[in-house]
Amino acid sequence: MANLWDKGFEPDEMIERFTVGDDRRLDMRLARYDVEGSMAHIRMLEHIGLLTADELKTLLGGLEQIRDEIAAGKFEIEEGTEDVHSQVELLLTRRLGEVGKKIHAGRSRNDQVLVDLKLFLRDELRNLAHDARQVFNRLQELSDRYRDVLMPGYTHLQIAMPSSFGLWFGAYAETLVDDLQVMAAAHDIANQNPLGSAAGYGSSFPLDRTMTTRLLGFADLNYNVVAAQMSRGKSERAAAFGIAAVAATLGRFAMDVCLFMSQNFGFVSFPDELTTGSSIMPHKKNPDVFEIMRGKCNRLQSVPNEIALLTTNLPLGYHRDLQLLKDILFPATTTLHDCLTMCDFMLQHIRVRRDILDDARYDYLFTVEDVNRLVLQGVPFREAYRLVGRQVQEGSYRPTREVHHTHEGSIGNLCNDRIRAKMDRVMARFDPKQ
Repeated sequence: MANLWDKGFEPDEMIERFTVGDDRRLDMRLARYDVEGSMAHIRMLEHIGLLTADELKTLLGGLEQIRDEIAAGKFEIEEGTEDVHSQVELLLTRRLGEVGKKIHAGRSRNDQVLVDLKLFLRDELRNLAHDARQVFNRLQELSDRYRDVLMPGYTHLQIAMPSSFGLWFGAYAETLVDDLQVMAAAHDIANQNPLGSAAGYGSSFPLDRTMTTRLLGFADLNYNVVAAQMSRGKSERAAAFGIAAVAATLGRFAMDVCLFMSQNFGFVSFPDELTTGSSIMPHKKNPDVFEIMRGKCNRLQSVPNEIALLTTNLPLGYHRDLQLLKDILFPATTTLHDCLTMCDFMLQHIRVRRDILDDARYDYLFTVEDVNRLVLQGVPFREAYRLVGRQVQEGSYRPTREVHHTHEGSIGNLCNDRIRAKMDRVMARFDPKQ
């Protein structure tokens, strides 16, 4: 049994199995970050005199070998070894001897897992932001391509006013900008160095925390060592809010597509090979991809609440409950990545119907346009409203089918270039150079 807290006795096997749970599998996603954190830590230990230059060189060589094994898929957490931290130290000690045991001076598993998680979250949030940016780019391209193709707009699921595919695609693009603001805030919270807080109360060693902050590329420190430990759970919860924000937009778009693909709407379609059929109804072309996407994104809405319920009212300091955060958050990052990737793929094949408003059922979309046309001719608004309303009630209304929208963000002035500029500013917050 390889445990960093080994005191010369073996824990009960049932206790070990229950407390470790699925942590070994989940920890594999932290392996490279554990090595990176250890490399920064031992460089700092040599700098303050706790390791010799030769010991540092030996340890770095051992860690580089482990890092290469991780990259090659040859690293594993052995049965009976509690976690990734124990496995890395076990390998170093097995291969290098006594010097491997010096790697843990000045830190605890508490700040070790914290730095692993923050490095992991920082990368995952950056990657998810870039995935979302790809969907944003696709939506904007479709918005530009179909900017002049009109479609019905709805309120209360009732026919309301003219819209356009340019507006529809562009709306979801701009909404993703807001979602990535939330994700960028979560990235900022994760981008702080907790290493050196040890078990949550610091160390009597003269640790150089500024040095490890620089070596690991963090934007800043979690200065107060207690606050650093309190960031466990807080960082994950912030990330979960960012994930949920993007998922909410994606899920809502998926719902629109499911609705618009139905025969009663028929606004969009996809090639047959991207839909599924029925075992009994030969005519069916089901939007299964978007239904699964909607379901997955709805489940992601629960992630912030799961984390909140797990961490609410925990007293100060580390508690083993926090281990379960990985089981909640790690799968969520994978799910959102998969949904964004699939959404981008499907959008490459979407087909838009161009003659929707030729159908007489959409005549009433133009009532507001005709009211406004009368107002522009000098008729008071309330009189124009009453006049068109009477025509609707009497069945004599005939739309002009003319749309003249020119203000910022309207059918005739989408401002997609300005929305792109907003996205560029948000994405800059994920740049490691920042």
